[in-house]
Amino acid sequence: MNLNLQNKIIIVTGGAKGIGEGIARVLAAEGATVAIVGRNEVDNQGAVRQIEQGGGKAIGVVVELTQPEACQSAVDQVMAKFGRIDGLVNNAGVNDGVGLEHGNYDDFMASLHKNLVHYYLMAHHALPALKVSRGSIVNIGSKVAETGQGNTSAYAAANGGRNALTREWAVELLPYGIRVNGVIVAESWTPLYENWIKTLPEPEKTLQKIVSKIPLEQRMTTTEEIANMVAFLLSDRSSHTTGQLIHVDGGYTHLDRAIS
Repeated sequence: MNLNLQNKIIIVTGGAKGIGEGIARVLAAEGATVAIVGRNEVDNQGAVRQIEQGGGKAIGVVVELTQPEACQSAVDQVMAKFGRIDGLVNNAGVNDGVGLEHGNYDDFMASLHKNLVHYYLMAHHALPALKVSRGSIVNIGSKVAETGQGNTSAYAAANGGRNALTREWAVELLPYGIRVNGVIVAESWTPLYENWIKTLPEPEKTLQKIVSKIPLEQRMTTTEEIANMVAFLLSDRSSHTTGQLIHVDGGYTHLDRAIS
């Protein structure tokens, strides 16, 4: 299916690694020009090279998204380069283990800046351009907001906020024809996921247990599978879809995870 994304300018935060990288690659393969926004210039440029080697178009935008003024800078840099924005994918974040019992105010607030505040700021600053293009926003979220995990209060709260903002923006932006949807992820193998697994007792055994409870095919969702849904939601092929939280998770969140 042709998603009609050719020459669209789409921002992907955290687009250099993991799920964000998968999204950037699929969008580029569909003909979009991807602006990869993240803090690490080496990572950004590496992702850009991979896309260019595959025949796609991308640029890297180096900013620290936890700094509010950096979100404005990121949007300004994209506008200066291309003069338009057709889509925004809010993806950057990290499950940083700020819990209730052993957490504290400073760490909790810092985690919200890592995982939620820049979602709002990137959308706020990109909105004038999205009004012109009648573009779309996709927020990447986590099943943790619905299932809980333990010892990750801040990340869970941030993802609950992401879900709420998705629905709120979908309502607020109806007059402009801007669609807003969320893609909710459960278990997908990324560098951050690998680092998390390594912190647990018996990581290999734990990983096998998790994978065994994913109903569809007892395997993790690939980043490409997540990216395919994102690309669809950004495209005019989903022209009457807004305010939706779509779980691309092999049934993990809503089906009985004990299915055998």
